Amino acid sequence: MSAHKARRVLDQIRGRSYQETLMILELMPYRACYPIFKVIYSAAANAKHNMGLNEEYLVIIIKPQSTRVLPMGQKINPLGFRLGTIQGHHSLWFAQPKNYSKGLQEDQKIRECIKNYVQKNMRISSGVEGIARIEIQKRIDLIQIIIHMGFPKLLVEGKPRRIEELQMNVQKELNYVNRKLNITITRITKPYGHPNILAEFIAGQLRNRVSFRKAIKKAIELTEQADTKGIQVQIAGRIDGKEIARVEWIREGRVPLQTIRAKIDYCSYRVRTIYGVLGIKIWIFVDEE
Repeated sequence: MSAHKARRVLDQIRGRSYQETLMILELMPYRACYPIFKVIYSAAANAKHNMGLNEEYLVIIIKPQSTRVLPMGQKINPLGFRLGTIQGHHSLWFAQPKNYSKGLQEDQKIRECIKNYVQKNMRISSGVEGIARIEIQKRIDLIQIIIHMGFPKLLVEGKPRRIEELQMNVQKELNYVNRKLNITITRITKPYGHPNILAEFIAGQLRNRVSFRKAIKKAIELTEQADTKGIQVQIAGRIDGKEIARVEWIREGRVPLQTIRAKIDYCSYRVRTIYGVLGIKIWIFVDEE
């Protein structure tokens, strides 16, 4: 029995009544008619005995089945997977359901404004901004922003009033009138133990046309100096300018993604090269609680 002939039979009986369907299936010369007849007869018998329906009012409805390929494993963000146990929120505020989307867009604008300012005023040749994460805490009359940076001196030196200038830029961008804005910078002791800073380092190497394997191995060496227990780096896209996109990854040490008590930092980062856009994903196994 071919799928093509079975589809032709189903097209003939779609939308017909139960009695018409039985007559069509008896007269059609295809081998697929008999198994379809058995299925429809059984469904009509179940409808009659279990639900008390009359066979005269039954209509054949056949929905087109969409074909989809299921992946081997269902992936989940490691930070969201551990949220509420060992992972905390990067934004802390309360809003009514109708204002929730506005709060999310506001957080996105704040982070983009800070990253753009740091990118313009950073005195570093490798292009590493050094921002590990930005925490936002909103109150009724105050917005507290904590920037965790690996290299805060590169931003502050030469201009001690840069934090105030950054604060003024954010206030202009978001038109804050009745709410105060307070920005503080916290220094990270081991910057290359954070995936965002490491992804920026790899992105800078790839922009300079360094081989992706050399960039990943150098990043792993920097991570080992930060006393981490394991790291996994994945790069996807037209790596090294090849015509066919592919995925390459390297793992060093342990990265237990399914263990909830394992503290794992994760980030995904996009880098634009002359060959196209590459995607970088980094998992770092920090510690186990």
